[in-house]
Amino acid sequence: MTSPQARPTSIRIFLADGTPEGLRIVEKSNWTGRAVVANRSQLEGALKRSEMAQPGVYVLTGQTDDGAAKLYVGEADVLGERIKQHVAGKEFWTRVIAFTSTNEGLNKASVRYLEARLLGLAKTANQWAVDNTAYPSPPPLNEADSADAEWFLAEMLVIFPLLGIDAFESASSQAKEISTDPVTPSLTLYLDERGAKGTAREVTDGFVVLKGSFARAEETASIHNYMREQRQTLKARGVLAPQDGALVFTQDFRFSSPSTAAGVLVGGASNGRTAWKDASGKTLKALQEARLEKLEKCL
Repeated sequence: MTSPQARPTSIRIFLADGTPEGLRIVEKSNWTGRAVVANRSQLEGALKRSEMAQPGVYVLTGQTDDGAAKLYVGEADVLGERIKQHVAGKEFWTRVIAFTSTNEGLNKASVRYLEARLLGLAKTANQWAVDNTAYPSPPPLNEADSADAEWFLAEMLVIFPLLGIDAFESASSQAKEISTDPVTPSLTLYLDERGAKGTAREVTDGFVVLKGSFARAEETASIHNYMREQRQTLKARGVLAPQDGALVFTQDFRFSSPSTAAGVLVGGASNGRTAWKDASGKTLKALQEARLEKLEKCL
């Protein structure tokens, strides 16, 4: 599936219990879908909603034992009944996002299709750990039903990032889109220190280290625990692989910040705004400050 062209749209988030982190209902203009978002502690209230008695697809989110983002994707004829089974069956999750249709447009075949497509996207992106052990193929749909399901999926993929879920978008596609944007093209940035050699690009919601970058195999004695754990997680998932005494990135990977990316590469604390530089040697900090100065002159 190719990403739809970005266009202005309106998304409504209704705070069902009046608090920003409470039970939320998400709707999008000109879309028949609806998302129910609830923390695990709010599940009792969520299960009382009529949406949970309908067919749909859902995502459970949480963390692995070492703090990495983790998810589980599922589908159900009756969302509430299936999600209740995960209270005792799965310990990792802290939040559920359940999608259904406001016009009964989802049936068993379409929710199975959406589940399979989401799992395929998460596996390809390899940005989050996935709790599912099976990756089913999408069930066969006729041409019209397949088009409807893909449209529903595309709208879901617009909503997920607003909820802090970037598991379904590959870092490669995001870096490519940003770098070819004629309005705000992204420069390729470089890191070369402490034996690490990396290339990267800034993206809208993070910082992408590009495939083929080399991280130092050794770690400093003062490395933060979260940095050590992130390196271990990336090695376990095959994002980092041993090569020539170092660790090579086997795919593009999106980090939350340039400093986290730099720290993973060098095996210790690093200021990403000064560690990453363009081809002329200007630091990311200098580039960002120059962009801000240019913007202020235009205002």
